Amino acid sequence: MVFLIQRAQNKESLSLHLKLNELVAAIEGASNRLINVEELSEEEVKILHQHYAKLVELSKSEKDLTQSHSIEDAQERHEAKLAATGE
Repeated sequence: MVFLIQRAQNKESLSLHLKLNELVAAIEGASNRLINVEELSEEEVKILHQHYAKLVELSKSEKDLTQSHSIEDAQERHEAKLAATGE
């Protein structure tokens, strides 16, 4: 029974990683270094974590929370995706 539960969890985890990899690969400007990040060494993951921690600190200095993630930006991305697929 434990084996079956573990196998189901492993499949779910792999599926989640694949979905995240697809998102990273599809988003313009996203770093492809994050694809299969789970395969990196512990030291490499720590370095990436420090990089993103720095980005968080930089974003905290912004006074307007919607400045870098606005509804307008999301709408533009959505329209660009629709145009790219011809819908």
